[in-house]
Amino acid sequence: MSRHAHPPARPVDEHLRAVTAALRDLRPPVRTVPLGEALGRVLAEDLVAPLDLQPFDNAQMDGFAVRAADTAGDGGRGRAALAVVAPVPAGHVPPPLGPGEAAPVMTGAPLPPGADAVVPVEEAEPRGFPAAGATVRLPADQPPGRFVRRAGEDVRAGTTVLPAGRRLTPARIGLAAALGLDRLPVRGRARALVYTTGDELVPPGAPRGPAQVYDANAAILRAQLEEAGVEVLAAGLVPDDPAAFAARLAADAGACPDLVVTSGGVSEGAYEVVRQVLGGAGEFLRVAVQPGGPQGLARAHGVPVVCLPGNPVSTLVSFELFLRPALTAVLGAPAPRPRRTAPLAEPVRPLPGRTQVRRAVLEAGAVRMAGGPGSHLLAAAARADALAVLPPGTDELPAGTPVEVLVLDPPEGG
Repeated sequence: MSRHAHPPARPVDEHLRAVTAALRDLRPPVRTVPLGEALGRVLAEDLVAPLDLQPFDNAQMDGFAVRAADTAGDGGRGRAALAVVAPVPAGHVPPPLGPGEAAPVMTGAPLPPGADAVVPVEEAEPRGFPAAGATVRLPADQPPGRFVRRAGEDVRAGTTVLPAGRRLTPARIGLAAALGLDRLPVRGRARALVYTTGDELVPPGAPRGPAQVYDANAAILRAQLEEAGVEVLAAGLVPDDPAAFAARLAADAGACPDLVVTSGGVSEGAYEVVRQVLGGAGEFLRVAVQPGGPQGLARAHGVPVVCLPGNPVSTLVSFELFLRPALTAVLGAPAPRPRRTAPLAEPVRPLPGRTQVRRAVLEAGAVRMAGGPGSHLLAAAARADALAVLPPGTDELPAGTPVEVLVLDPPEGG
């Protein structure tokens, strides 16, 4: 290799490991939040049950609480006659059940002391709940434990029901509520600053010069970071001026971010402001992927800086390939994008030596490309509900070839 030759491009998987390693020290402080704010957060401590679930023996359905032994030996008639006593509504403590008695009991109501089975009301003769003092005939030979939810059957007090690091789903929040907990300790959200670079950019809504374009990347990255559970402290433009960028980094360090994400200025052109300022504090390289080849990792003021390329689709794809899964691995939430395999709906030609990530639409379980591969084609990205990951190759992939798909949104109507 000549002294001016470029080093080999880094494989995609290797760069993902590097980004994850750069974020490994992200440890936002623990917060205690109400259950209503816990969805999607990550449990910071083991959740230990303070009580049994169920907390007491109770009826699994509406019926008659009985002593199973009282239903045996009825002389072959198939039914046992029992004396009806006062009913047991849910939420009320019943008196003990005497021999030969049957207590009407509602679903979830405590089982009377002495009772060990529940006979569904549909099996009673006469059908329904007669008044106290009447006689009810129930099928003979009821087994003990029938339709009884035992105390501690689901959870025993003192057991760990959720380990730290679990993402809080509706079912897990419901479990905490059933255990009487109204607040949960969760990992705090990481805090990020976002910088997009380039004299050619102006913010949406501002006057645009004849050689300028509106900045889409700040909006893309803010949305992606917030979707990934990261609080964005600020997102805005910096000019192609190394001194101005360095001053902005120093001033914004006072906001105590956990992470800085930049877009643009990472390649080998004459005005690569991010590389000029941070090149001595990190690495800037090419990854064997299209779009999104130029990438960088650095540290500034003690904070990791993830440097993404500047074309809008390159920014979007780089986040999905590298930063989102790294944040998920380090912070535990939210859940990563689903990955699956699906057949191509049309032939596609891959790139030699590089992974190609194409915007795609899932149609009837097959993958159809959404627009061309160009990294400036943002409208195609807006139409896409998936990213198709095509491995390096020289031969055309025919329709029907299975490829890996990163699902961004469920297909419309799905």
